[in-house]
Amino acid sequence: MASSTRMVALGFGTFARADRIYALERLTGDERGDRRRTRVWVEGVADPLIASRTEVTILRDMGQGAVVAGPELDEALDLAARLAAAAEEGRVDLSDLGRRARRLLASTTPASED
Repeated sequence: MASSTRMVALGFGTFARADRIYALERLTGDERGDRRRTRVWVEGVADPLIASRTEVTILRDMGQGAVVAGPELDEALDLAARLAAAAEEGRVDLSDLGRRARRLLASTTPASED
């Protein structure tokens, strides 16, 4: 089967052709919950479908894995969340945050040649 006609599982027995999906929107707040992760717009379908799978998983199944951020983004977001929470509590551990930031930067920066 050609990649343009690849079927993508949206969850719970719902599928869409990869070449017909033209937009994905992550559900947030009260919209997101049990079996509700992503709004999916499919060509030829009037209203968006609600998928139980995340937009990242859907993109990977569509063959768009290269456009999906890797674990470095997850680590950066985790670092930002930790910093925000610590700042709200008035307890920022700069040595821990500095260590995590250096490790993250080292994993995304090519080693310099001497």
